[in-house]
Amino acid sequence: MLKVVTYLHGTLNSIRASSERERAKILQELLLIRGLIPLLMRPRNGETWTIEERMALTKDLRAISHLSPYLLPAILPGGALFLPMLAWWLDRRRTKRHEITDTTDST
Repeated sequence: MLKVVTYLHGTLNSIRASSERERAKILQELLLIRGLIPLLMRPRNGETWTIEERMALTKDLRAISHLSPYLLPAILPGGALFLPMLAWWLDRRRTKRHEITDTTDST
């Protein structure tokens, strides 16, 4: 019984850590695109984009593209139920890359 409780506790801690890491990553990406909406609204308000604004717009749109795996499940029906599975999958991929890197570095 103690092994089951220990296993469940470890699993819950792993899920919690993974969720926290992904939440921090999403927040960091969202902070990068903070001024995107006012920038996008400039042509609609009759103004034009400067070269610097176009560069900032390109940077912001690239930052959004990094968030697309997170945003897609959020807009799909039942997406909230899919988000923990997405976090687990992304964490699993990261772990395998570290294992491959560690084995190649030691040779």
